[in-house]
Amino acid sequence: MTEKPDAAPKAPEGVDVEKPSAARVYDWYLGGKQNWAVDREFGRRIEKMWSLARPGAKQNREFMNRVVRAALDAGIRQFLDLGSGVPTAGNVHEVVEAALGDDDQATVVYVDYEPVAVAHATLILEDEAATDWAGIVQADLRDPRTVLNDPRTRELIDFSQPVCVMLMAVLHFVGPDDDPDGIVRAYRDKLVPGSWLAISQMSEGDGDGPALEGLRWFVEQYRKTSNPMWLRDRDEIEPFFGGWPLLEPGITHLPDWRPERELNAVEAEARPFAWCAVARKP
Repeated sequence: MTEKPDAAPKAPEGVDVEKPSAARVYDWYLGGKQNWAVDREFGRRIEKMWSLARPGAKQNREFMNRVVRAALDAGIRQFLDLGSGVPTAGNVHEVVEAALGDDDQATVVYVDYEPVAVAHATLILEDEAATDWAGIVQADLRDPRTVLNDPRTRELIDFSQPVCVMLMAVLHFVGPDDDPDGIVRAYRDKLVPGSWLAISQMSEGDGDGPALEGLRWFVEQYRKTSNPMWLRDRDEIEPFFGGWPLLEPGITHLPDWRPERELNAVEAEARPFAWCAVARKP
């Protein structure tokens, strides 16, 4: 029997599928299958009012993929993906596996607090026989001590060697009362010279007109979910890097960080609404 296009996966025990999840909606934006009717309904409503949600998500995923490949080219072999969300196409371990030869090795740790993300990540890594070099930690990135001291993190990440720490489209879910500066500093302080910190963050940027109004509406809708959102300007993002030298081309919009392809008209319209950068610990 052919499965219905919107058929949902089996819900892991304890997962709330009555309220939309930002991680599952993001999965739907990227064309993934780990989402429920409530997430798709929310996503479609968002797209109806702000058509740039999907191209924006795609630009963020492509930025992450370019960062991983650039880090591998620089010799980094350890990746810590904070707030990794529900697994979908183009995950870190998939990029690593595609880029490295059989004789080269790397390790990946995903971190997310949502049970649905952890459950599906576990299944994917098991199905792909990747559990000896990639793992998932169920923890809130806002609690660096727990993340960094988790047995799986300590098993797969050697903090005496360079690590690429990634906060991809997740800091806009960390509010000012959560002390985002202190959180990011705790991760920076754990890293040795040669490590990378990569961040992408939604913003009003230099957008204007109906697209900007649509983004503001988008943010208000997320305020009604379990994952409220905070936008930040470029000047608010730079301090997260703690004065580390930024890799070229510095703080840019997502598609402008070492681009590999041209944008179409819709993608170009989405360009202003996020900032990104990568820094290297001196």
